[in-house]
Amino acid sequence: MSCTNKTNVLKKDIKEIAKEIMISAKNCALITVDSLGIANVRTMDPFLPEANLTVWFGTNAHSLKVKQIRKNKNVSLYYFDKETVSYVTLQGVASIVNTDKDKNNFWKSDWENFYKNLETDYILIKFVPKKANVVSEQYQLLGDSITWKTPQINFKHE
Repeated sequence: MSCTNKTNVLKKDIKEIAKEIMISAKNCALITVDSLGIANVRTMDPFLPEANLTVWFGTNAHSLKVKQIRKNKNVSLYYFDKETVSYVTLQGVASIVNTDKDKNNFWKSDWENFYKNLETDYILIKFVPKKANVVSEQYQLLGDSITWKTPQINFKHE
């Protein structure tokens, strides 16, 4: 890599790098906590992250993850891009959204066979991050050599 390219890579904002990893990874893991304090992980097919890394998901309104989020809104997301060996972990707050407007905005036609009744079976999860940890060898974002503490983004939301 030439010095010019290396300099350009280093100028990229950590939030931009995180978003790039999230988009490249395609799927992510959603981690919720049940009533016994046990983490539950499932693979999700998220919509593209917004500029502030808010993430939306569509899911079955009757699913266990919806029940768990209603009881404990603190969740984590984990994106891993195997091509670049990069990852983003996000901690934040999830909420259940059930408005027609949002459900129309966040819909994938591939899902038609999964939801017989969009009004009662389809619901959204909106994830708003509080912090994110980012590791990317490509962008020289690596953990501390001793503690392995990773570069972090702290979000301030209204």
